[in-house]
Amino acid sequence: MAIPVSAQTPPRLLVLGDSLSAGYNIQAREAFPVRLEAALRAAGVNVQVVNAGVSGDTSAGGLSRVDWALGQRPPEFARVALGANDGLRGLDVEAMERNLDRILERMKARGVKPMLAGMLAPPNMGSAYRESFAAVFPRLAAKHGVPLYPFLLEGVAARPELNLSDGIHPNPQGVDTMVANILPHVRRFLAGG
Repeated sequence: MAIPVSAQTPPRLLVLGDSLSAGYNIQAREAFPVRLEAALRAAGVNVQVVNAGVSGDTSAGGLSRVDWALGQRPPEFARVALGANDGLRGLDVEAMERNLDRILERMKARGVKPMLAGMLAPPNMGSAYRESFAAVFPRLAAKHGVPLYPFLLEGVAARPELNLSDGIHPNPQGVDTMVANILPHVRRFLAGG
């Protein structure tokens, strides 16, 4: 059952992530959490999306601030989207997995229902690293019994017209593509599916 727009106190969806969530080098109103909330409301889902994205954050950074991000009154839902900077920096994949595992554990212990967004390592990291990196997200989703959106930048990565000049961060059109792609998954997640 979808969360109706008429609900007086909407549930909250925390977006714990990095620059892809924070809205690096675009207007605040164009950031992923803002655009996701607008798309959900347009679809009749009343939810407050909270931006807990920090540019440059790694999985370790996310772990170090997850309790603060959850706050005194934890949100009902969370989307965890970390790992891009681990991959860009070639950080240890096992450490990333431990960090994400602990983030999911802490959220669940506080009564938060998490969703995991996957990431891919850059091609220059070599096939062994890329395969090991990609395997982390489905493994953690299965372990914790949480929904997985396989690749956060699906339809946006390597498309110059949807990215800023750095070729890494989505421009406003790229953010809208990300939102359109993930929206059905988030709607099912919020509805308990």
